[in-house]
Amino acid sequence: MRILLLCLSLLARAAAAGREDRFAGGVLLPLRAVQVAASLTPQPPQAPANRLRFRHDVSLTVSVAVGTPPQNVTMVLDTGSELSWLLCNGTTSAFNASASSTYGAFRCPSPECRWRGRDLPSPPFCAPPPSNSCRVSLSYADASSADGVLAADTFLLGSAPPPVPALFGCVTSYYSATGINSSEPATTGLLGMNRGVLSFVTQTNTRRFAYCIAPGDGPGLLVLGGDVPLALAPPLNYTPLVEISQPLPYFDRVAYSVELEGIRVGAALLPIPKSVLAPDHTGAGQTMVDSGTQFTFLLADAYAALKAEFANKTRALLDPLNEPGFVFQGAFDACFRAAEGQVAAASRLLPEVGIVLRGAEVAVAGEKLLYRVPGERRGEGGAEAVWCLTFGSSDMAGMSAYVIGHHHQQNVWVEYDLQNGRVGFAPARCDLATRRLG
Repeated sequence: MRILLLCLSLLARAAAAGREDRFAGGVLLPLRAVQVAASLTPQPPQAPANRLRFRHDVSLTVSVAVGTPPQNVTMVLDTGSELSWLLCNGTTSAFNASASSTYGAFRCPSPECRWRGRDLPSPPFCAPPPSNSCRVSLSYADASSADGVLAADTFLLGSAPPPVPALFGCVTSYYSATGINSSEPATTGLLGMNRGVLSFVTQTNTRRFAYCIAPGDGPGLLVLGGDVPLALAPPLNYTPLVEISQPLPYFDRVAYSVELEGIRVGAALLPIPKSVLAPDHTGAGQTMVDSGTQFTFLLADAYAALKAEFANKTRALLDPLNEPGFVFQGAFDACFRAAEGQVAAASRLLPEVGIVLRGAEVAVAGEKLLYRVPGERRGEGGAEAVWCLTFGSSDMAGMSAYVIGHHHQQNVWVEYDLQNGRVGFAPARCDLATRRLG
């Protein structure tokens, strides 16, 4: 209890002092795309029926120091999630809560347990006596889920103290749908960066942050707050965040939701009705910018139009896979067969696809349009690989929204400006930006 009171005292002191001071000068952090091997607990022989089939092979990660004394952890940067969490399950890469003098877990009934989780899809709940712990249960669109307790500790980003006190989930049970067996995951947890009450952004009063994702293994950059680093960014085109006044069942009000105006292939917009691109009366159909999702997903009518037009435009460049039963990760069925050299040559001739937003556009070209399916070979001696268009079907994945994933944000400077309610985009060489900003 003494440790928990210490954490609460730190939280109260940070709020009273004005937490924006922590990030006034800006914090620069390296951002990396890592291959995910995330089965942290034994996989069940068959996933439950409500689990989705698609998964993320690559995640964006950032290094953070947590606790006292600080423990270095690697966390997935996720602008589509609220509550940050760390593995506390005793594995080598997990966070050791018992070794931190500033760690404290919340018990019931506490205000943190009753009120702070109001934006979470599944609010915190009280475990029965004698535990009386405040439990959290989190689930994600890629079918992964995490269960643990609501806790607090200090987080240090970058090399400049003081550390920031924040609430998070101390997770003891984690399920991943990757199907990859690995006792030591590449990441220790997740850094929730949406606009919810318990997100890291809200708890630290960060009013602006940006990132630049380098392709492949190159280092990218995460910038939290501050004017000087962001002033060095390329000129940005901004799109306003979409706000709704009343809750709707399928609209995520704390997501970075933007207005989708069209999909462009080459120079022409696809003939998609505006009503298809906007949320309906239930909130289904919103468009979200999400660093925690790998690829981009489109709802059925938009996906069908893009799939048909891309196949038509690339008929002379790529051979269709022509296997009606083949669906990569349960959501990608616009697939082709070609040798690696053929795709490398064709990538320069592929039509650019533009995600047209109100006031901005995310352009996808060249190698970002195709993804080689691991382990799939065709042709004599396996001379050809299988490639799929990096736009998937939201409906096939069980989602009711458009999602702009981080694969299509590579070499794009993306700024989340909460102060002015907008998201900015600009093409950039992220490896050069990382070197220039140190």
